[in-house]
Amino acid sequence: MASGSTGAGADLVVDLSRLASASLATVGGKALNLGRLVAADFPVPPGFCLTTAAYRKAAPTSLDTIAARLDGVGSEGTETSDGGSGLPDDDRDGLARQAREAVLAAPVPPDVEAAIREAYAAMGGGPVAVRSSATAEDLPFASFAGQQDSFMDVDGADAVVQAVRRCWASLWTDRAVAYRTTNGISHREVGLAVVIQRMVDAATAGVLFTANPVTGTRTQTVIDASAGPGQQVVSGAVNPDHFVVETASGRILQQPQDTPPSLADAQLRELTSLGDDAQRLFGAPQDVEWVVDGGGKAWLTQSRPITTLYPLPQDDPFTGQTGTDGTADADGTDARVYLCGTLMQGLTRPITPMGLHVLALMRGNNNGPWKTVNPGLRMYVDLTPILRNKSGRDLMARMLPLADGRSAAILPALLEDPRFSVARPSRRKSKANTAPARTQAKGAQGTQGLGVFLGIIPGMVRALLWPDRELRRARRYQDRLAARLVLPLPATAARRLQHTEDILATSINGLIQATLPAPSVGYLMLAVARRLLRGIAEPRELEAVLRGLPRNVTTIMDLELWHLAVSLGGDPEARRAFRELTPGELADRYRAGTLPAPAQSGLQEFLSKYGHRAVAEIDLGMPRWSEKPEHILGMIANYLRVEDPEQAPDRQFARAAKHAEARISELVERAGAKSRLRGRLVALCLRRTRQLSGLRELPKFCIVLVMAEMHRQLTEIGAELAGNGTIRDAGDVFFLDFDELRVGLRGADLKGIVARRRRLYDVELRRRRIPRLLLSDGTDVEAAMMAAAAALPQLAADDRLTGTPASAGTATGKARVIMDPVGARLEPGEILVAPSTDPGWTPLFMTAGALVMEMGGVVSHGAVVAREYGIPAVVGVADATTRLRDGQSITVDGAAGTITW
Repeated sequence: MASGSTGAGADLVVDLSRLASASLATVGGKALNLGRLVAADFPVPPGFCLTTAAYRKAAPTSLDTIAARLDGVGSEGTETSDGGSGLPDDDRDGLARQAREAVLAAPVPPDVEAAIREAYAAMGGGPVAVRSSATAEDLPFASFAGQQDSFMDVDGADAVVQAVRRCWASLWTDRAVAYRTTNGISHREVGLAVVIQRMVDAATAGVLFTANPVTGTRTQTVIDASAGPGQQVVSGAVNPDHFVVETASGRILQQPQDTPPSLADAQLRELTSLGDDAQRLFGAPQDVEWVVDGGGKAWLTQSRPITTLYPLPQDDPFTGQTGTDGTADADGTDARVYLCGTLMQGLTRPITPMGLHVLALMRGNNNGPWKTVNPGLRMYVDLTPILRNKSGRDLMARMLPLADGRSAAILPALLEDPRFSVARPSRRKSKANTAPARTQAKGAQGTQGLGVFLGIIPGMVRALLWPDRELRRARRYQDRLAARLVLPLPATAARRLQHTEDILATSINGLIQATLPAPSVGYLMLAVARRLLRGIAEPRELEAVLRGLPRNVTTIMDLELWHLAVSLGGDPEARRAFRELTPGELADRYRAGTLPAPAQSGLQEFLSKYGHRAVAEIDLGMPRWSEKPEHILGMIANYLRVEDPEQAPDRQFARAAKHAEARISELVERAGAKSRLRGRLVALCLRRTRQLSGLRELPKFCIVLVMAEMHRQLTEIGAELAGNGTIRDAGDVFFLDFDELRVGLRGADLKGIVARRRRLYDVELRRRRIPRLLLSDGTDVEAAMMAAAAALPQLAADDRLTGTPASAGTATGKARVIMDPVGARLEPGEILVAPSTDPGWTPLFMTAGALVMEMGGVVSHGAVVAREYGIPAVVGVADATTRLRDGQSITVDGAAGTITW
């Protein structure tokens, strides 16, 4: 088909076979992907695309004003800092309704209507599918699944024209507008094309994922199928047949057991092959809609990227380049397992690129024994060498339960996995040094690490023999460190950068040698005491010894904040300010110097000592409390609400310390009953434990002190780079590394690099499910174990329901059973329980704590959107809307596929 038989329609209609080289702005994501499939000879139903030029011709002028308001642009042209995301939901929905009504009321321009009719006639008429194709759709970071409308079995030219108009209006549905706002996509720049395709008479249809959407496994294809048109599967109107296929071999791993499957084995393998080819074409895992006609021919009707998968360990967040597609280790020979180190630090949020860069430098740029990768801007440690070593396995079995119980619970399954079996050392000895560079680097770094370890031994001896002297030594080091961090002024940006690198390079080893010996001895003495008390006391009894430890800088800080709150509580003006103002308002007044005098001076004194700390403080890019004191001000406000004196932190700390001393006396007495020498040794060990273990926070406290000075200097550099146009904002400096900053100081434009990394960072900030243990093929080990358990036959129970795991995660909240989304209200955190969902339900997902659905499968609309929003979901739950009742407290486990109460 020609791209338009008349001059008027030349830029309005394009045949699908000619779309491969079109632009996203012209034809939208859906049409562009279909065009690429057609160009690569995939079986795609014939059709044409009505371009965004047609939409822009038809769009009323009032849309410009509405879109600007949705983007946070006022009548005077000034743009809010939140880009419209702070607009109240009701206001946003009202503007979206105005936009829809304006589009539906506007006439279709004559030349646009003529182009539609001519192209439809050239197809031979008959039933067609009319589908929206937005320019902000099927993007690598946001799929927009189901956000715009599509219409099936549209017959006749008049009906096609009306369906096109309704597609245009669907660009402004509440759900589409909310989705764009959430993903930071401008409403003023979005456009909509429309795809019109020949309807295929479907015998069977459905959806396939070229990677397992629940477990993340890239080596599996997941297919949902049902008799009839595929829209029933996508919308969740039916419970589809669910298949899991090993992509490389075509081996069927899971299929229906109780009923004849809707697809034969050969059809499953054909669809798997088509999906794999589509993934290779687009270079990323795909969500593919397909139809098998009455003659058995398979057709692809859509392909879009899966945007909810956790990145592969090999993906590089700095360059944006992906590693392998996860299939390289399909045979297990190259499989690796990674532990999320940032989760071990209590961080679920991503770390800024500069933060990751500095952490890597502190570790010796991966030259040490612990190799790390940074998928999703989080730090993962490669455990493979440890798991393939017998001693390493024993160490992990002992240590991991102390660090993270959930990771420890799934460790046995990894130990039984043949891919991670103990490796036999090679008996061959080469005369030449043929070790890989990685191994040689490990040896060099290991020597350096040994030097650091040997350097702390004298300090450990001093701490054991003369603890008070070692404590004074550690304090003197802290004072010297603070003095060394000061940069003489004035200083150029280049000098600030050099100073930042210098203090990092010269501080860490000395810091470790000065601050680590004392707490190391404290915990070593606890271990000795535990051995001396074998048969006398249970190990858990010694936990009380560590309560209310003195000399813990973090505890001291918290108690000082409490005392500040107590003093402010006695000042009526300060107390009133903290009760009436939000933390943000209090912070504004503090910066302006207008807080009540006791609060202004008290907070200033506190921040002079602790302003270098921050939430997620191991990330160099996080603002320090001295910059953003809102968190501290909020804590003071909370302390002022404590009315029960027994709940006061200082009293609780004193009680804990008293309890610890009493436990020591008891344990010493019990040990002395065995022998006087044992009692004296236990007393010595536990006294040293109390004296020294509280200093465990001091090394981190000093490291954060160094980081705070680095953060301050980098912020100054960022301000200069923003001033000369190298970056947009001073904070952009934390999305670069040191080498890139040097390039920026020479005048290079770094805004593009920053924009890409900020987009990834924003995506990861919204992610709720973070894999604790991640395999190199993308498998979230915990989610995979839960899904496997859910596939086993389950006995009926009075306190649980089971279904298909659709979106991993766990949430507990009150159930809200909703049969119709119109007029429904869902309080934040409530669990949405519904018979099924389609795109009209999407606004409810934004406040839902989790989703439970009676119908649907893992690739139905509700499941896809739940994964997009990061909320747990279980679908295909029989009788959910009758078994569960409003207000009932339930727990949804989206990986296990269970609802319990």
